[in-house]
Amino acid sequence: MSRTVKAGECAVVSVDYRLAPEHPFPADDAYAALEWVGEHADSFGGDATSLGVAGTSAGGNLAAVTALRAREFDGPMLSHQCLLYPITNHDFGTDSYAENADGPLLTRADMEWFWNRYLRSPVDGANPFASPLRATDLSGTPPATVVTCGHDPLRDEGIAYADRLEEDGVAVRHCHYAGMAHGFLSLADSVTAADEAMDSVAKSIRENLEK
Repeated sequence: MSRTVKAGECAVVSVDYRLAPEHPFPADDAYAALEWVGEHADSFGGDATSLGVAGTSAGGNLAAVTALRAREFDGPMLSHQCLLYPITNHDFGTDSYAENADGPLLTRADMEWFWNRYLRSPVDGANPFASPLRATDLSGTPPATVVTCGHDPLRDEGIAYADRLEEDGVAVRHCHYAGMAHGFLSLADSVTAADEAMDSVAKSIRENLEK
């Protein structure tokens, strides 16, 4: 995180949000945090006129959903959404789930376990605030950087989300790393491809947030 902050030349607010199963969907501390930042950015040297949301995997889901909520509820204006191998759909029927059911790093069984604890019932999985890919319209959400990787159960839904954003008129930078596995950006200090990808992500954040 410290490297991304430095390379992205931005302040970061890291949210200690409540977790499922004790606090299942639709508990939403991420959007509440965005509203707080919009009101108090000046108090910690931030800029409320240049805000972004970012996250990896489940955090990518929360970032995408927060961008949707900000649009729906006239929340703080966002300049960027950075979605790194995000969860975007409660659907285990994609090719990438079949191809990467046993990993590496993230398995189909892992994702089933996560979803079962996050949702109150499978019905919640159809809600776009749980599965943003199911939103009927993604227009009006902020410019996006989407990172996907080939060896990842979430590959297809991440690609589909990038495509949907573009179809709905959102500016998208989609970077796909076919040879990488879910979570690969955490290996930036030891894997060259991850190091280069991290630099690319930081550059995108910097360009989208600069005035």
